[in-house]
Amino acid sequence: MTIRAIAFDLGGVLEDIGPAEDFVFGWRARLGLSERQTAGLPWPLAGTDPDDLVKTGAVTEAQYRQLCLDVVGLAGAAADEFMTSFWNWYCGALDTELASFAARLRPRFRTAILSNSVAGARRHEQAKFGFAELVDVIIYSDEVGRAKPDSEVYRLLCNEMSVEPAEVVFLDNRPPNVEAACELGIHGVLHERTPTSIAAINAMLYRPD
Repeated sequence: MTIRAIAFDLGGVLEDIGPAEDFVFGWRARLGLSERQTAGLPWPLAGTDPDDLVKTGAVTEAQYRQLCLDVVGLAGAAADEFMTSFWNWYCGALDTELASFAARLRPRFRTAILSNSVAGARRHEQAKFGFAELVDVIIYSDEVGRAKPDSEVYRLLCNEMSVEPAEVVFLDNRPPNVEAACELGIHGVLHERTPTSIAAINAMLYRPD
């Protein structure tokens, strides 16, 4: 079946995210906190959220903000500065090579972003990178109540793009997410290096009949 659509993950794929330890260490040193005191950062629900509530919309942006601030004990302007730095880390830096590749795919192919996210991610990532202008469809897990590798979120992706699973290529940096996509019939590609991923997608798009 002919490929008609390509979907991309964000963190670790279209976005180059630095190690969480760098973000945490910088604030730990700045505030004079111990490793134990900052153990909940940057994911204050890590280990206590087996149902992925933070990824599926049950935790609002305001609640998530407070969870983070409770760890470091900040308020007022200092709290705002901390959260600004959190979102800067969360969004990372744009992989310009991969983003340019994604932009060139249109209009011949439909394109999408499929991201496991927390409340507020769309607003911050749109402000920083303008993803709504880059692709046709954007699906954030916190907005749809489903997170990868749940098969339902891949079905939603196909429905939103008006394609069959076999007509989609999906790029993600986490093996379970790629495997779940493949189980549904999507052509999953594990992202490790941008040039390799682009070559792998192109090989599927332009293979001879």
